[in-house]
Amino acid sequence: MAVVSASAQDPSDLVRRAIAQDQLSLARRKDYTWQASSVERHFDSRGKVSSTKQEAWESLILDGMAYRKTTERDGKPLSAEEQRAEQKRLDRITRKLSTETPAERQHRLDEAGKESKREWAFLSEIPGLFNLRLEGEGTIDGRPVWIIAGEPRPGAKPKSRDAKVLLKVRGRMWIDKATGQWAKVEAETTETIAWGVFLARLHPGAKLVFEQTEVDAETWLPKRLFMSGDGRVGLVKRIAEDEEIDWRNYKKFTVDSKIVGQTVDFRRLSFLTPEE
Repeated sequence: MAVVSASAQDPSDLVRRAIAQDQLSLARRKDYTWQASSVERHFDSRGKVSSTKQEAWESLILDGMAYRKTTERDGKPLSAEEQRAEQKRLDRITRKLSTETPAERQHRLDEAGKESKREWAFLSEIPGLFNLRLEGEGTIDGRPVWIIAGEPRPGAKPKSRDAKVLLKVRGRMWIDKATGQWAKVEAETTETIAWGVFLARLHPGAKLVFEQTEVDAETWLPKRLFMSGDGRVGLVKRIAEDEEIDWRNYKKFTVDSKIVGQTVDFRRLSFLTPEE
């Protein structure tokens, strides 16, 4: 466990360490299973909820790959037919993994590694692109934290294309004093952000709140994500929505699982609660 001393209060250094710690935690996520649920709300032109979509799932790790198994939709357990469809999907994935050649497996892992490196490169640009300042101290879940705020530095030039979006947001980060991990991040768009082949545009004022929690002495993993905003897709379709995702019940397991025929032998998964 990394311990940040009381004298190490340079905001850029604290953020840089927090990003590095976060990448280590994400690498350890493959040793856990978890449950999660989401609520997505869409709003009409008067700001009233026009539709709601809910979903719950459990995530399993299959040969280093996170697999999402849906358990509920709109607050109700899956029907017998939906459960059979989910099982068929799981069988199809496990069958594919069980027949992978060593070269195919290595290619899959390499592609996942490329995505992790891309994410790391994106986040690692934050200290260089932002004017960061230590706003003060506080607590989250009873744990002392530093509060760091930041806005894009005038004239800052991102190294990657992905990082250009950072120049259109401002935010805060709450960093746990004992571990150097970030416990919470808030971000808000200050300019219109465009993305995708359908020219979706997210207007200024869109917000994101992302919280993490300690699941063991070395690892922090996602706890809650809330996003809200409005914009347009193409030239005519207006979008206004928010989404909240909650993660819970992280359980560590020993890597003693295997893929058997068309199904996973879950009896060989040895689960440990974070407290254990």
